[in-house]
Amino acid sequence: MTSQVTFIGAGNMASAIFGGMIEGGYPAEAITATARGAQTLDALASRYGVNTTSDNNAAVEHADVVVLAVKPQVMREVCEELRDSVQRQRPLIVSVAAGLSAETLDTWLGGDMAVIRCMPNTPSLVGQGAAGLYANARVSEEQKQLATSLLEAVGLVEWVADETLLEAVTAVSGSGPAYFFLIMEALEDAGKKLGLPADSARRLALQTAYGAASMARESEFEPAELRRRVTSPNGTTERAINSFEDDGLRRLFENATQACATRARELADELSRD
Repeated sequence: MTSQVTFIGAGNMASAIFGGMIEGGYPAEAITATARGAQTLDALASRYGVNTTSDNNAAVEHADVVVLAVKPQVMREVCEELRDSVQRQRPLIVSVAAGLSAETLDTWLGGDMAVIRCMPNTPSLVGQGAAGLYANARVSEEQKQLATSLLEAVGLVEWVADETLLEAVTAVSGSGPAYFFLIMEALEDAGKKLGLPADSARRLALQTAYGAASMARESEFEPAELRRRVTSPNGTTERAINSFEDDGLRRLFENATQACATRARELADELSRD
């Protein structure tokens, strides 16, 4: 029997997820999405064929899974609005909101709920996402498998046993796409300074990033070995790699990801106090 899935909020991330589900064969009629504006609801129904409503409580009335996809700043209001409905229905709760702990969400929803926190990233919008998931003690193995199947519609899913590790997920994959965009930007700029036309520098930088990532994903070797295999002794690549190492590239990434994880922890503390 197909699970009924309701998305509270239908922004880019939510629509990426249920769009991926539908593309993978999940029946659109088993999905409900909520939004405030009639124009948005009409567009969702037309594009995806999902059920739509502006009434959050009506949307969860028969839901097996409720995906909370609203901004963290309004999550408490939304959860308290849904409290009576979810306490009656007892669906699996999946939150894609950053920073809000499973315990906080459970409290706002009235307690004793099965809650999964999901930290996705923006490449989910093109079906190439990476998501870290954490389940509280009330989530069954069957529910974990269901959440995995839903999120795999837009990319890779990795479970963590400790909720605090979602801060590390944020630092590596949640914010990670921006790091790679910065690297692409820097490589493009370096190519222009070496004399390449701007459009050529951009195309070469982007394709090189895409090709390297594809090669790393498909190879039987880890990235360190792939790097060694393309770094000939006394060659051009070795000279560049040595320059990166001498300038402390690894330390830069360690510092940046630590700063990201620390800020994720700070935001979680701030939101839990609201």
